[in-house]
Amino acid sequence: MKNPADSASTPYEGLTPDVVLTAIESFGAQPNGSLLALNSYENRVYQVGLEGGNFLVAKFYRPHRWLDAAILEEHTFTLELAAADIPVVAPLLDSSGASLHRYAEFRFALFPRRGGRAPELDDADSLRWLGRVLGRLHTVGASKRFEHRPRLSIERFGDEPFSFLQQHDIIAAEVRHNYVDACTRVLQRVRELLDAFGPLPTIRLHGDCHPGNILWTERGPHFVDLDDCLSGPPVQDLWMLLSGDRFDMERQLNELLSGYTEFADFDPFALHWVESLRALRMIHYSGWLARRWQDPAFPTHFPWFGTPRYWEEQMISLREQLERLDEPPLKWR
Repeated sequence: MKNPADSASTPYEGLTPDVVLTAIESFGAQPNGSLLALNSYENRVYQVGLEGGNFLVAKFYRPHRWLDAAILEEHTFTLELAAADIPVVAPLLDSSGASLHRYAEFRFALFPRRGGRAPELDDADSLRWLGRVLGRLHTVGASKRFEHRPRLSIERFGDEPFSFLQQHDIIAAEVRHNYVDACTRVLQRVRELLDAFGPLPTIRLHGDCHPGNILWTERGPHFVDLDDCLSGPPVQDLWMLLSGDRFDMERQLNELLSGYTEFADFDPFALHWVESLRALRMIHYSGWLARRWQDPAFPTHFPWFGTPRYWEEQMISLREQLERLDEPPLKWR
């Protein structure tokens, strides 16, 4: 697989432990030298020990990915949610009220450390609780509009990554024809369906609401990492919490929406979009891995990407997804 060009092949080469700790000191905190890299690929995230025994989490944003205005919209949205007593992990403000900071060539934000475990998505009470929190989150999300964050669209999340994969000769030659054919058919069908269903309604969303971005404690769930917040349909923050066969997903959906509709309206017609949104995420994921392949963290953590087997599995998944696109939507109630 050829390495595609990106804005920088080693964007974090200069982010040494000394730079991280000095950046924290520039905020006014006093690190004790303890530094633990956390599980993050798009950005670099560290748990930083402080004098006195407390901890902060420092997120260093990937250079060139977002404009400052887009990052600040993420922070503003998260702070709005926190002010509404919605359980999110919001950035800390410095003495001047700033949430985005610079040190050397890096932009960073600091967050309180919040632990927790994965949510139990087979538990009815947990699903209803998650639904209530998401209903409140979307009520705040619908109160204003993003100006600088992306909008969920077939062009951004389907056409662009698919075009990137083809232009940079990333797809294994043995599978290229069949993968391109499957992807083309899926995108064509998604476009037909979305045109038939009408324009997607948009509010401010978490945007990447998979179980890994939800941590659970005895006080319930809290949401982390709004780095991919965007404008899109509310169902985008719901469908990624569903798994299993159709029976399982409908059971989970009904529990989730039982809590959600205590705080927000839900249009059941939006369930027609779920499989289209899933298809776009599948294509976008492959494009994301390809765009980041020159970052040394990606070959280390995703060694299977780009192999003939990977593309064959993706081709099979897209063919199966093409069939799901023509199935009836999930049933609510």
